[in-house]
Amino acid sequence: MSSPRGSAASLAPPAPQGTEPSAPVGRFGALADWAQRHRWAALLLWVALVAAITLGSSAAGSAYQNDFSLPGTDSQSATDLFKKHGSDQAGDSVEIVFKDTAGIKSAQDSVEPMLSKVKHMAGVADVRSPFTDASAVSHDGTIGYASVTLDGKTEDVPKEDVAKIIDTAQNIATEHLQIEVGGEAARNAEDKAGPTAELAGIVAALVILVLLFGSLLAASLPLITALFAVGGAIGLIALASHIFTVADFTPPILMLVGLGVGVDYALLIFYRYRHELLAGAQPAGAGRKALDSAGRTVFFAGCTVIVALLGLVALGFGSLQGIALAVAITVLITMAASLVLLPALLALFGRRIQRHVLKQQAKAVEKGRTEGNGWRAMARAVQRRPIPTLLVGVIALLALSAPALGMRLGFADSGNDPKETTSRHAYDLLAEGFGPGFNGPLIVLVKGDQEAGKAVQAKLATTAGVAEASPAMPSEDGTLSTVFVYPTTSPQAEGTVDLVHRLRDDVTPPLEHSTGGEVLVGGSTAASQDVSETLADRLPLFVAVVVGVSSLLLLLVFRSIWIPVKAAILNLLSISAALGVITLVFQHGWFGAQPGPIEAFIPALIFAIVFGLSMDYEVFLISRIHEEWTRTKDPAQSVREGLASTGKVITAAAAIMMFVFGAFVLSTDRMLQQFGLGLAVAILLDAVVIRCLIVPAVMQMLGKWAWWLPAPLARRLPKVSIERPEQN
Repeated sequence: MSSPRGSAASLAPPAPQGTEPSAPVGRFGALADWAQRHRWAALLLWVALVAAITLGSSAAGSAYQNDFSLPGTDSQSATDLFKKHGSDQAGDSVEIVFKDTAGIKSAQDSVEPMLSKVKHMAGVADVRSPFTDASAVSHDGTIGYASVTLDGKTEDVPKEDVAKIIDTAQNIATEHLQIEVGGEAARNAEDKAGPTAELAGIVAALVILVLLFGSLLAASLPLITALFAVGGAIGLIALASHIFTVADFTPPILMLVGLGVGVDYALLIFYRYRHELLAGAQPAGAGRKALDSAGRTVFFAGCTVIVALLGLVALGFGSLQGIALAVAITVLITMAASLVLLPALLALFGRRIQRHVLKQQAKAVEKGRTEGNGWRAMARAVQRRPIPTLLVGVIALLALSAPALGMRLGFADSGNDPKETTSRHAYDLLAEGFGPGFNGPLIVLVKGDQEAGKAVQAKLATTAGVAEASPAMPSEDGTLSTVFVYPTTSPQAEGTVDLVHRLRDDVTPPLEHSTGGEVLVGGSTAASQDVSETLADRLPLFVAVVVGVSSLLLLLVFRSIWIPVKAAILNLLSISAALGVITLVFQHGWFGAQPGPIEAFIPALIFAIVFGLSMDYEVFLISRIHEEWTRTKDPAQSVREGLASTGKVITAAAAIMMFVFGAFVLSTDRMLQQFGLGLAVAILLDAVVIRCLIVPAVMQMLGKWAWWLPAPLARRLPKVSIERPEQN
C-alpha cells in the first residue's frame, strides 16, 4: 500500500524548473496548445463572434412566442374548432374589472367613453360592456367587468398593445372607482423587475472565486469566460427564435443556466491548471495538461447535459422543446468557451497567476498547512463508518423526497401573482363578485345544430360542481355552439380537476349519443390540466432514456458496472429531494410562498439540467479516484486522494451555482422562483451530501468491486478515457 501523499497537487514528481516532462498530447491538449499559441487570435475571434451575434440579434430583433399546444387533447381540439368555425371566442380576452361601492351604474359616464376608446385600439377585436350585459354585473351591483376580446391568442398579441389597454383603463380610476385588468395577456404585459437575480448571481460568483483563489485576476477568468459564452448564447437564441418556437421566458433561463454552467466548467479547468502549476509545470504546459484532463471531463459532462436536454424534445410540448434546444445551445457555447477562450486567457496571464499560486503555496508551507488535509480527514471518518454515513445520507434524501409523491402539476394563474399587481387585484375582485370558479371557466364546444347546443347547456347547468352555465352561443357559420361553464371551485382547486374529468368521462358521452353532436371540454383551465397530465404520463419514459444513455456513457468511460448504477441512483435521489423541497415551499406555502401547483414542466426541466450537471461532479470526482486507483490499486487511498484533490473545487463550484440559481428566487416570476430553488437545492445536496459523504461511503463498501466489469463485456466495449494520457 502506498503511503498518503502530503499534497493533493502532487500528482507527479515536480519537473525541473524550466523544463516540461514529455507526454503524449491528446486532442484537448492540442486544442489548448493552439489557443495558447494564437492567444490574441482566439480572443479577437470570440470578441468578433459575440459582437456580430449581438449586432445581428439587435438588428433582427427576437420572435419569441409561447406554444402551449398539445395535439391529441380535447382542449387542443376545441381550440382548433374555434379557429376553423370562426367562433367569436377564437381570440383570448382580458377583463377590465370595476368596483364602486355606490354601484357601477354611477360610474357609467366615465367608463363608457373609456371602453369605446379601447374598442378601437390595436389588438382588440371586440368589447362587451357590463352596461349592456346584466350577467357581467355582480348581484349587489358593486362589481362589473368588460370583456375585451383580442384579435388573436395571448402569445400572438404584442405586449405593448395590451399594456396600452391597461393604462387606458386605469387612467379613469378615482378614489371611489377601482379599476383593474385581468387575464393571461394582462399578466404577461405587466412590467417585470429588472435583472436583480442575474446581477446577484454574478456578484456571488465573483466573491466565492476571490475567496477560493485569493486573487481578483484568477477569480475573474472563469467569470469572464462564462459572461462571453452567455452573451453569445442570448443573441444566438434571439436569432434562432425566428426559425424555431422559443418561449418568451427562455432568456432568463439561459442566463441562469449559462452563467452557472459557464463558471462551473471554467472553474474545473482552471483548478486543474492551478494543480499543474503547483506540481512544477510551466504555464503553457499546465494549460495543455489541464485541458487534457479537466477539459475531457468538461466535454463529457457538457455532452451529457446536452443529451439530457434534447431528450425533452421527445415530450412533444412546443415551448418545452424550444427551451431544451436553447439551453442545449447555451451549454454547447459555454463548453466551447471553456475549451478555447479560457486557455487563451490563461496564456495571457499565466505568469502572473503562476507567481501568485507559488507565493500562496510558500505561505501555506511556512504555516504548516497542506492542501486537502481537511478533505482527507473527512474521507477517513466516512471510511471508518461507511454504513452509518450511507444510511443517514440516504434517509435524509428520502425524507426530503417524500413530499414530491403528492406533487400537483399545473400552471400558475393570476391568483398566484404578487398582491400588488393589477392582474391579482382583478382576479380577487372577480372571485368576490362572481364566485371562485369565474376566473377559470371551462369552455364546452358542441359541434352540431343549435338544439344540440341548448340540450348540452341544460345538462351542464345541473351538473354537480357547476355554479353556472352560460347560454349556448352559436359560431358565425352556425355549426358550433359554445357554453361557458363556471365551476364552484377556483381554477387550481382539485374540485375543478375532478369536474373536468367528470364532464369528459361521465357527462358528455351520453350527450353526444342523444344529440348526435360532438362535445369537447376546453378552455385554459382544461388545457393546463391536459398539459400537466400528458407531461406526467410521458416523464417516466423520458427519465428512463436519459438515465440509460448517461449510464452507458459512464460504463464506457470507467469500464465498471457499479459506477453508473451508483451514479444513476444517487442523481435521482438528489433530484427527487429537490422536487420535494419545491413542493413544500410552493404547493404547501412554506416560508410565506403563495400556495398553488408546481409548474407542469418544472420537474422535466430540473431533471434534465440537474442530471447533466450532477455528471460534472460525478465524473470529476470519480475520474480522480480512478486515476489514483490505476496508480496505486489501493481503493481506500484512491477515495481519500480523489476527494482531497476535488473536494474544494466541487464545493466551490456548487456554491457558485447554488447562489446563481438561488438568486432567481428573488424574481417576481413564480416559474423562475421554482426553477431557481429546485436547481439550487439539487446542486447543494449533490455536492455536499452525495459527493462528499455518500459516494466515499459507497466506494469504501465496494472496494475493488467498484471497478468490476465482466470479462466478456470488457472485450466488446470500446476503450474511452477522459483522463490525461500517461506520461512517458
